[in-house]
Amino acid sequence: MDQSVRRRRHALFLLFLLAGIAMASWVTRTPAIRDRLDVSTAQMGLVLFGLSLGSMAGISLSGRLVAVFGTRRVIAWGTWLLMAGMAVISVGSLAASAVVVAAGLCVFGSGLGVGDVAVNVDGADVERVSGRTTLPALHGFFSLGTVVGSGAGMAATAAGVPVQWHLAAVVPLAAGLYLCSARAIPEGTGRVLPEEPRGADGGGHHRPAVWRDGKLLLIGAIVLAMALSEGSANDWLPLLMVDGHGMDATSGSLVYAGFAAAMTLGRFSGTFFVNRFGRAVVVRASAVSGALGLLLVIVSDNAVLAGAAVLLWGLGASLGFPLALSAAGESGPDSTARVSLVAIIGYVAFLVGPPGLGFLGDHLGLRLAMLIVLACVGCAAFLAPAVETRPSVAAVSARDADAPATADDA
Repeated sequence: MDQSVRRRRHALFLLFLLAGIAMASWVTRTPAIRDRLDVSTAQMGLVLFGLSLGSMAGISLSGRLVAVFGTRRVIAWGTWLLMAGMAVISVGSLAASAVVVAAGLCVFGSGLGVGDVAVNVDGADVERVSGRTTLPALHGFFSLGTVVGSGAGMAATAAGVPVQWHLAAVVPLAAGLYLCSARAIPEGTGRVLPEEPRGADGGGHHRPAVWRDGKLLLIGAIVLAMALSEGSANDWLPLLMVDGHGMDATSGSLVYAGFAAAMTLGRFSGTFFVNRFGRAVVVRASAVSGALGLLLVIVSDNAVLAGAAVLLWGLGASLGFPLALSAAGESGPDSTARVSLVAIIGYVAFLVGPPGLGFLGDHLGLRLAMLIVLACVGCAAFLAPAVETRPSVAAVSARDADAPATADDA
């Protein structure tokens, strides 16, 4: 692999790690922030709506921003927004202001959303240039970041560190990781020059055709389900363990760390299984694992069993999102528009999930509210064939073995 491509991959690893640390730092302190703000579960759902709204706004703009400015600039803007949002959340926690925390979450979410498409488009381009499956490993570094961030959050919770100082400490760490990676991201990736035709008529009307692509919409439905599975854990898992299974805040953070570790393991091992069995088989197995884990968390009254089932939930949620994004980029022309569309569909889960689950959780309990997530993940298992845009290594090997020898093979 070319040295510049290797440096670029390493830079993307750091950027995904940064996002994971930032997200987990927030998630593991949600019980402390809820107590600090003195709000109910439903009111906490409205606070979380700021994160969803910001994420959706960012993800909606990101594809167009990448097409105009390229991934490098958009990644920079998203990262600085993420850090600014984390600083505002810290101030809101210090002031015990739900409005300020919600505003900070909106800025934080917009940074995540703006950067999300850009880093995935850049990762898809690295896959194209290097000829190696890269997106699962990139998302693995996001999950590794959530392990690091949740571990730090659990330690801070156990030590009684005030949540505002913990979150404030994340800002300079994120700045350092970004500065270490920024120079390795090349200019112009994903940019569409004005003179380039963007549709069959050359008039730039490619997006309606993308929206009409039935296979791409099925891929988007898989992303919706798997993003809801991952997002519901990111938003509610510590509180689900505390309120639904009677754990203390530290144990709830520990369970979330287990979820993040399971996702990390699934994503780092994903490339092997995808090359061996193909995307569709892996996505279906992931959905079944996630559904089984969710079912046990919902129906079991044993806190230890429920905590262990979270590992199945994490394994199941690990590969659906990156593999569907990779499939979207390969499903037709204009990879940037396709990845952007599927990411927008996925972020609908982040928009409706937190307040919706919070509302249901306030009336039915968070355990019963998770039945919605279970139903969506179950549907993803049936839609899995939509992500198979290329043959698996095993299939290619079998095909080559059955093919007659030629003079060139000898």
